[in-house]
Amino acid sequence: MSSARNRLTLPDRRLARPTRRQLLQLSGLGAAGGMLAACGPSLGGDDGAEEPAEEIDWASIEPASEITWWSNHPGETKDLETSYIEAFNEEYPEITINLVTAGAGYDEIAQRFQAASGTDEIPDLVIASDVWWFRYFINGQIIAIDDVFAHLEVDTSDFVETLFSDYEYEGKHYAAPYARSTPLFYYNRDIWSAAGLPDRGPETWEELQEWAPALREHVPADGQPLALSIGPSWSGWWFSNIIWGQGGAMSEEWTVTLDSEEAIAAGEFVVDMYNGENAFAGFGSDTNADFQTEIFACLVGSTGSLTGHLEAADFEVGTAFLPNGPADVPNVPTGGTGLAIPSSRTPEQQLAAAMFLKFLTETENTAIFSQETGYMPVRTSAIESDTMAEVYEETPQFRTSVDQLQEKTRVQDWVRVFTPGGDQIITDGIEELVLGGGTPEDVFPNVTTQLDRAFEDNVEPYL
Repeated sequence: MSSARNRLTLPDRRLARPTRRQLLQLSGLGAAGGMLAACGPSLGGDDGAEEPAEEIDWASIEPASEITWWSNHPGETKDLETSYIEAFNEEYPEITINLVTAGAGYDEIAQRFQAASGTDEIPDLVIASDVWWFRYFINGQIIAIDDVFAHLEVDTSDFVETLFSDYEYEGKHYAAPYARSTPLFYYNRDIWSAAGLPDRGPETWEELQEWAPALREHVPADGQPLALSIGPSWSGWWFSNIIWGQGGAMSEEWTVTLDSEEAIAAGEFVVDMYNGENAFAGFGSDTNADFQTEIFACLVGSTGSLTGHLEAADFEVGTAFLPNGPADVPNVPTGGTGLAIPSSRTPEQQLAAAMFLKFLTETENTAIFSQETGYMPVRTSAIESDTMAEVYEETPQFRTSVDQLQEKTRVQDWVRVFTPGGDQIITDGIEELVLGGGTPEDVFPNVTTQLDRAFEDNVEPYL
């Protein structure tokens, strides 16, 4: 499963061409509150107005000879990404692609991308995570890719539906899926056996709670049966599974629904998981490492961590779908990142970027990306490809994540991924439940107020 590629990275060269139009200038958040200010710039300019999108006849455009790609190399894939560039250049030697390490993670790239708006430092292809791409869209920073993909004859119907739909707003798509993941249930099969449990994940959260006493006997005093970390871009992610499993949601489109009976029940369950009489969940600064060293018996973690767990753990790692709640509904969120094309680049640069984006997401290339990292194949044709068949044979655990992707995922609630700072607001609310002794009846109204204010101040005027 480790990468056999070890090629040199292309030099980091940036384009310095004038922008096609001035993007909306970004500034720090004011009345929306300090919590949002910590998450990044606000949206929109002085009046939220921007020039209408230009209709481009892509057939009349010649692709640029040089473009820049900003990536954080998800899953330590810099060598793999470089190899994709080399393979692309075998077919298109006339297009130079400069791969730039633009940040250590999605947030760093997003902040750098926003800070560069209106300058010549904007890339031609950029990482667009699930909680950042809509901000790019609102700011007018990225283009809808549907038309240029149609010109390039990209079969978008072959994208895994939930993964492609994550970048959709009002019938248009503003990114293509790239390094995509879901949460996955990992368990220590050795501890499971010692506890006398069946070699499978729990079908429901209630069943895991019932198994917890037996599991607790086989973890250290500072451990817990389940590792379930809290923090930005994580708490709201796994909470989606719990609230959906209760039959609720964080929002219906832009309407926050944390006041529903189902949402309150989800919040109460979170309190019980960590602090109740039969608490069974714990967190730490690195729950992946703690699971690998058997401080925790099981873990809810990203599918993108599968390869790392298999390589690092001295025990047999089992994988399973996320547990169900009382409601029989799809209850697994998607995550990770796509790739978007900035709107301020010339049509020539945008076309070249789209050509490379098409190449990156082709069946064999997304299968190889999955094989090397544990991220999801983003095309249905890749799921049953020969490359993935080899992966399933060598690593049966990976099949679990792919089956869960097809059977259990749903598009995320808008309030978390579309509202600026929404993920942080939700995270702070969950931390108040877990660490601050709060109840959902006390915490969720305040969370709702902040989410509504963030939408009214930073989204609604610009839609």
